[in-house]
Amino acid sequence: MSEPRTLTPLAVAALALLAEGPSHPYEMYQTLMQRSEDRLVKVRPGSLYHTVDRMEAHGFVRATGTEREGNRPERTTYEITDAGTRALGERITEIIGTPTNEYPEFPLGLGEAHNLPVDTVIALLRKRVGLIRADTGVLDGAIADLTLRGVPAKYWLDVRYQRAIAATEADVLETLIADLQSGAVSWSEEKH
Repeated sequence: MSEPRTLTPLAVAALALLAEGPSHPYEMYQTLMQRSEDRLVKVRPGSLYHTVDRMEAHGFVRATGTEREGNRPERTTYEITDAGTRALGERITEIIGTPTNEYPEFPLGLGEAHNLPVDTVIALLRKRVGLIRADTGVLDGAIADLTLRGVPAKYWLDVRYQRAIAATEADVLETLIADLQSGAVSWSEEKH
């Protein structure tokens, strides 16, 4: 396995934070949550600590010191190494340049929707579209906030991408709902 491939999505997010400056895992967790990175990466404090340990074992990060605030446990601060910077760049290059099938569950459910009554499918699709449209509103708010704060667009390309994908999915599903309601997609055909 090549070095970049060892970087999980959480490792990429953590290394990217460390590329901004030294930090300890709890602070990294707080920053990821404040930035809503949990929309992109499954973030849990325990898994973040484990990820940092693995990256240290690979030489991608190194401890720079330990501090204690009051009665709180000691916190080790880490920084990214040159190897970590290279691995981060290689992994981001691989992610952006190479499409992969990530096996999302929704297409599977949609492909098997014929096992449910058409009225149920229509109701479920309407519910999904409503949730997606609400999420699109949240993303629109985030984009407006980022723009107002003057955050350069290069730091939130993911938000623009997520918003476009969500809007497209909702549009496609609304067309499917219309096709199901009109009978353009028939539910009464015999199984093959």
